[in-house]
Amino acid sequence: MAKSSQRYAICVDNTDYPAALELRKIYRVIPDADAAQDGDLRVIDESGEDYLYPADYFVIVDFPATAVRALRKSFAREASEAR
Repeated sequence: MAKSSQRYAICVDNTDYPAALELRKIYRVIPDADAAQDGDLRVIDESGEDYLYPADYFVIVDFPATAVRALRKSFAREASEAR
C-alpha cells in the first residue's frame, strides 16, 4: 500500500448532505486533528471546498501507489477545470 501523506475516503452515508456528498464517491481527506477528536472528518466535497462531516459517513481507504498517483492527477485535473 502507498505510504502517502494524502488520504482518501469513500462516502458511505450522505443522509444529511445529499447535495454536498455523493454515495460511493472517493473524497480527498484534509488532516485535521481537532476535527478527528470531535468525530469529524475534513474532506473536499462537491463544492470543491473543504468541510467537516461526521467521520462515520466515510471509510478511509489505502490505495496502491499507482492508484494514488492516478487519483492525484484526476483531482488536479478536476480542480483546474473548476477554475
